[in-house]
Amino acid sequence: MNISYKVKVNNNSEFEVTSQDISALDSVKVNNQSYHILDNNTSYKAEILASNFNKKSYTVNINNNNYTVNIENDLDQLIKSLGFEIGASKKVNEIKAPMPGLILDVMVKPGDEVSVDTPLLILEAMKMENSILSPREGIIKSVSGGKGTTVDKGELLIEFE
Repeated sequence: MNISYKVKVNNNSEFEVTSQDISALDSVKVNNQSYHILDNNTSYKAEILASNFNKKSYTVNINNNNYTVNIENDLDQLIKSLGFEIGASKKVNEIKAPMPGLILDVMVKPGDEVSVDTPLLILEAMKMENSILSPREGIIKSVSGGKGTTVDKGELLIEFE
């Protein structure tokens, strides 16, 4: 399976790298944080200076030049497109359908108090059941649609107070 990653360097250059590209890379681990990389007959000395696993952000020194690198996989990009950002301080007040589908079950009703990761509803899309979980603590203000309702991508599903 070929997984793709969105890579942003110094918050201005953006490109896509696949797991196949990474496998084809000729690299040797020198020590815990340093690597020697050979690409198109050009040698690179790379060292990881700092890393923040939760933010998927790294400071890398390549041939005596420092770069800030942010890496997102498909799941990170989906989470961001849904408006959920891990560790973000913004408060999510609405949950919208991430894709067109059919609501199989709704586990909450207006007035219910929920906590983070409480199952809110199950959305069937592309023959897969997707559990939509609460991104925050709060009280449910409204639930749009019910069991058996078809929804389009971006359609409001649940609203918080």
